[in-house]
Amino acid sequence: MSIIWTIIIGFLAGVIAKFLMPGPNEPSGFILTAILGIVGAFVASYMGQVLGIYGPGEGAGLIGAVVGAVIVLAVWAMIAKNRAV
Repeated sequence: MSIIWTIIIGFLAGVIAKFLMPGPNEPSGFILTAILGIVGAFVASYMGQVLGIYGPGEGAGLIGAVVGAVIVLAVWAMIAKNRAV
C-alpha cells in the first residue's frame, strides 16, 4: 500500500514542482511531468530512509516528495539542455 501512496503523492508533487520550477527546459507534457514527480517521490523516500528521516517502509510526505520532484526536474533540465547543444 505504501507504493500506491508514494505514486499518488509523487503525482501531486510533480504537478506542484512544475509550477515551482518553470522554464524552457522543463518537460512540457503532463504525463512526463507526473512520471518525473513519481520518480522524485521515490528518490525522496529512498534518500529519507538512507538519512534516517523515514523508517523502513515509510514513504516521503508531500513536502519531501515535492523537493525530490524539483531535484529530478532540475536534473532533467540539465540533461535536456546538454542534449540541445
